[in-house]
Amino acid sequence: MNTATPSALQRALLQQHPDPLLVVDPRADRFIEVNHAACERLGYTREVLLSIAPSRLHGEDLPGLIVFTQATLERGHGWTDELSCHTGSGERLAVEYSARTLVADDSTYLVLSFRSLEELQHRRERSNAEDFVRRGLSEWRRVEKLFQDIERENQLILRAAGEGIYGVNASGATTFVNPAAERMLGWTAEEMVGKSMHQLVHHTHADGAPYIERECPILAAFRDGVVHKVDDEVFWRKNGTAFAVEYTSTPIRDNGQLVGAVIVFRDISDRKQAEAQLRNALAEVEQLKQRLELENAYLQEEIRAEHNYREIVGRSNAVRQTIRQIELVAPTDASVLITGESGTGKELIARAIHDSSTRGERAFIRVNCAAIPRDLFESEFFGHAKGAFTGAVKERAGRFELADKGTIFLDEVGELPLELQSKLLRVIQEGQFERVGDERTRSVDVRVIAATNRVLSEEVAAGRFREDLYYRINVFPIESAALRDRPEDIPLLASHFLARACRRFGVDELRLTHADMQRLQGYHWPGNVRELENIIERAVIVSRNGKLRLDVPVSGPARPGSLATGKTSVPTSSLITEQQRRARDREMIIHALDQSGGKVFGPGGAADLLGVKPTTLASRIKRLGIDRLRRA
Repeated sequence: MNTATPSALQRALLQQHPDPLLVVDPRADRFIEVNHAACERLGYTREVLLSIAPSRLHGEDLPGLIVFTQATLERGHGWTDELSCHTGSGERLAVEYSARTLVADDSTYLVLSFRSLEELQHRRERSNAEDFVRRGLSEWRRVEKLFQDIERENQLILRAAGEGIYGVNASGATTFVNPAAERMLGWTAEEMVGKSMHQLVHHTHADGAPYIERECPILAAFRDGVVHKVDDEVFWRKNGTAFAVEYTSTPIRDNGQLVGAVIVFRDISDRKQAEAQLRNALAEVEQLKQRLELENAYLQEEIRAEHNYREIVGRSNAVRQTIRQIELVAPTDASVLITGESGTGKELIARAIHDSSTRGERAFIRVNCAAIPRDLFESEFFGHAKGAFTGAVKERAGRFELADKGTIFLDEVGELPLELQSKLLRVIQEGQFERVGDERTRSVDVRVIAATNRVLSEEVAAGRFREDLYYRINVFPIESAALRDRPEDIPLLASHFLARACRRFGVDELRLTHADMQRLQGYHWPGNVRELENIIERAVIVSRNGKLRLDVPVSGPARPGSLATGKTSVPTSSLITEQQRRARDREMIIHALDQSGGKVFGPGGAADLLGVKPTTLASRIKRLGIDRLRRA
């Protein structure tokens, strides 16, 4: 209703409403409209009721009406069951009022709906009586169905559960078992229900010792009322086999009394096996770690023993001078430049310096400058960051970083590209560098030992080697003498290499004859000590029946006192013709005959000098047409 005077439609809706309705103008204390239900309930005609003031209708309840009206106007709605009104028959009718405010034409009205409290009470009593009758059998059926549904749901849950579940009562007898427990234990539910589960599945420890019932955590749950969780026991199957389990035993209470327990368990055999395998693997890794540490320590000792300067073999003045220089420079951190031909043992000298220094327990990092591709020099020396260039899939430490607190050996340092020499100079001078592709400056403490077979002073003069770098690494120069300049060391070196080769190849001990020594000393050794070692190893490999088969190339100009006599020698090459071989053999036999005074057999004879059987040598002399006396 939008106006104080209701329209026909609004009035029709109001009149047809089943609840008694009153529209009141509280300020004018008059009814604006009432419906048929209100007139019938109050016992007035519409015209009479509209003529009665609301205050008069409520009589002595006027104060309560005023309070209710004001509260409704304040809140916009209201309710009370403490008012009563006069009916047309003169009775007082106790009512329950519900009110709403209605604003129209700038005025506020109250729309009241009311019910007789007596009628409400009758309705409630009738409803309760009907409900009581209705509940009867149907209610019990509903409750029964509810319990059936709960039981069915519980059974579905028990059947679907992957864990084994069973219950026991206070005496330890089984009350229910789910299908998972049947599968794991091998018994059917019928075989287990009513029986002692402890006696069926929990009677024995994993080690075979009896499991005393009073010590069982499962049964303890309904004695002490505490949840028990266990993960290191076994259950026993019907077939007599055991499997590892973890279980939880939860007590059940009924009216505060402990009446049993529910046990949930799972088979953890696979997990236990995996844990055992992991423990074994970790133990094996630890054993391997210890073994590797021992092997590493052993190898370090072996390396130190193999390369200790006291085992630099030789008794020549050159070797003694080298050892004196090593002893002088080793305790310092001075840079050392070792020069000499290839194969003279420059790395052995460098290792001896490192092992005898205070850095001997730290890393000795060798870098062969001649073997590193030009575009990888900087990465090898200083390392690189991840993604610094194509193929740099992870960051990598360089050789200088690995040698921190130790020694770096720059073999063939004369092969360094000129553009890298300045960076090498910086790290030697300042101990600082940056990885390729990384802006972070790193610091290292490294001793530098360099070696070269070039004459670096000539390289500096030619502009191929930086002068400042040359003077930085040439603080303490050591010359590694060529083997041809110390022939007195050849017998010692040959014996040393022979013994080592026999150990290495598992060959019974072999020996060098006097003739072998003379042949070795008669060769000029362009490959120096490395060539001597290779020849000895090759001789051990081809040896047969305890006989060393030494194949020494024919030298060029001979040294005085050697087997060579100054006669023209056959050119040495990797491949020789049959004619050259025969010429070489002929020359060696003639040399041997000259040395023995024409004697072939016996000690000091040519056969003894050459290390062949006398009959074999005699046959060769005849075949080559050599006159033992004239030797021509």
